[in-house]
Amino acid sequence: MARRQPRNRNRTVITPEGVALPLVLASRGSRAAALFIDLILIVTAMTVTTLTLIWIAGGVGIKIDEVDADGPKSRAVQALAIVWIIAMFLFRNAWFLFFELGPRGATPGKRVTGIRIAARGTERLTTEAVIARNIVRDIELFMPIVFISSAIASGSDTDVAGWAGAIWCAIFLLFPFFNRDSLRCGDVIAGTWVVEAQNRKLGQALSVSATAAVADQAFTFTPAELAVYGEYELQTLERVLREDKGSALGDVADAISRKIGRPYPYRAERVFLESYYIQLRAQLEQGLRLGRRKADKHAA
Repeated sequence: MARRQPRNRNRTVITPEGVALPLVLASRGSRAAALFIDLILIVTAMTVTTLTLIWIAGGVGIKIDEVDADGPKSRAVQALAIVWIIAMFLFRNAWFLFFELGPRGATPGKRVTGIRIAARGTERLTTEAVIARNIVRDIELFMPIVFISSAIASGSDTDVAGWAGAIWCAIFLLFPFFNRDSLRCGDVIAGTWVVEAQNRKLGQALSVSATAAVADQAFTFTPAELAVYGEYELQTLERVLREDKGSALGDVADAISRKIGRPYPYRAERVFLESYYIQLRAQLEQGLRLGRRKADKHAA
């Protein structure tokens, strides 16, 4: 009996500079674990918020069953109810958006399991893509739950509602098992992947070696040469240096060299890139201290 070959999760993404960078797709198990952790955190945050508002109401002497329809306590209860509704809405809808739009592209659950989202195309991850994949999550997960809960609350046929909700969930939950990249419907629509996050600990060693390399090789770049790139390109360069793959180092060094019009010596790709990395990072950090932010090479 033939043994089943393990699924190949290695992929390659082409950067805007035309450089091929390897990625490893996240496993289905790690994605499920990340979602489970996030849902636990969301429910916990909702519960804590609800109990806090109840405690506040009790602290000011408000009892729900003793509130007059037109009295000041009624208006206070209405205000607390509005706060509660807004908080529940944000926890359910803004949790994933807030964290995935951040620099790490990962919710707390994804960080724990070591994964993040990334764009499948040649461009960087966009706000529109993150919004699209999270809108679809409502259809995949939250709408079936609301549908079943509404059916139970209204006293209608819960068996039919339960089966309908289960089938609804199953269609979307099983979708990643029927494509080679383990994509959710949201990933397909938004053009995203969920990939394993690289270890972000570039560490002090790189900074020290880069400083030494600058001193030894005299690769000193002008502010104009550094200004052609931003935070996104800095992160890409950091990743290339961390992975230390010869072909990628050469491709990136060639791309930067052409972009700024500065050649580098033969077989000095890494020294050239380390020098550029440490000086670009210093310039971007200086810009942040002065209130200027350059997200990528397209930013003014």
